[in-house]
Amino acid sequence: MNKDSVKLKIKRQDKTNAKTYWQEFTIPHKQRLNIIACLQEIQRNPLTASGKTVSPVTWDCNCLEEVCGSCTMVINGKVQQACTALVDSLQQPITLEPMSKFPVIRDLQVDRSRIFKNLKKAQAWIEIDGTHDIGEGPIMSDKVRAQRYALSECMSCGCCLEACPQFSLSNKFMGAATFSQVRLFNLHPSGSMLKEERLESVMGEGGIADCG
Repeated sequence: MNKDSVKLKIKRQDKTNAKTYWQEFTIPHKQRLNIIACLQEIQRNPLTASGKTVSPVTWDCNCLEEVCGSCTMVINGKVQQACTALVDSLQQPITLEPMSKFPVIRDLQVDRSRIFKNLKKAQAWIEIDGTHDIGEGPIMSDKVRAQRYALSECMSCGCCLEACPQFSLSNKFMGAATFSQVRLFNLHPSGSMLKEERLESVMGEGGIADCG
């Protein structure tokens, strides 16, 4: 492997439902380079490894610190965030693909709106009923706090859904991204007031019964 350069193989798609194709790129190597920085370099100079000028690769990103989940893609066959995928820890050529469980908008950019529609369907929120400004709420045990903290780390990135064999483009299964948030809000003293409504939503179409 040439330590002065980085080789990337990117799966591209010009629009939704268009035919996919692969393009290879070579960019200069830099210290602590991540995949987002590689894509930014290609955006500045969209030249393939064979010297052909092409349209810049399209992808999503926002926070750049593994909090928003928008840069999630499949890197060397593993779904992860591009902002924290360091080049020096990846085998080259590095392959970049969009997630396969969501409609592709273009190249590496996918439409994750299904996640947020399912969260709305499951009422994954806490109703503001006037109790939020009357002081501290009930004390939760350390065990419950630990459970809720782990569940609250979900950023709706889609990694768990990409890995789930039951979640696909051809069904309405909600998947773990929704079920985990139902659990999170049902554990909250105020959020639990909607637990019956949430149970009804996750037992309906696309709910737990549709797993398998």
